[in-house]
Amino acid sequence: MEVKYNSEGLIPAIIQDAQTKNVLMLGYMNVEALEQTIDSKRVTFFSRSKQRLWMKGEESGNVLDLISIKNDCDNDTLLIEVNPQGPTCHKGTDTCWNQTNKQNFEFISKLENTIEDRIKNVDSKKSYVASLFEKGINKVAQKVGEEAVEVVIEAKDNNDNLFLNESADLLFHYLLLLQAKGFKLKDIVKVLEERHKS
Repeated sequence: MEVKYNSEGLIPAIIQDAQTKNVLMLGYMNVEALEQTIDSKRVTFFSRSKQRLWMKGEESGNVLDLISIKNDCDNDTLLIEVNPQGPTCHKGTDTCWNQTNKQNFEFISKLENTIEDRIKNVDSKKSYVASLFEKGINKVAQKVGEEAVEVVIEAKDNNDNLFLNESADLLFHYLLLLQAKGFKLKDIVKVLEERHKS
């Protein structure tokens, strides 16, 4: 691996969670820190304040297990993918930007949060989600079945707009069913990832 260190003999290392793809922190490495990271499979930095090598988590136990190291296009910045064992920031937060390190499916994650909020905080007379959830798991599961049948019917026709709308209805009700069972989409993704590995 070709690495271009700066005038102080350091290279910036962006630390990213291999699963969530969230950026956790930025540190600096010298030659020895990079070698130790590769050899130990635990991320080690060069501390500019302490002027020594330090393995992330050497005191807290919140180590960063190495998954991969990539160079940028100029070979002067590293992207290091890790599996964090606990909070990354020394202040106890998941990231050094005080963000929660959760898997994010963009709009789907927002929709899951909205569903959760409606279930917990909105009167069933004012919310379709709350009223359906209030009727119990059987009714929610039945609704998923109905929407699945409608998707199959529309798949056989040539109206793409109807097919997409019925597909959206199915996904929406499936997300509701997942929460009724105590799960979220990330749990399904995890199962799919485990199947993909085998």
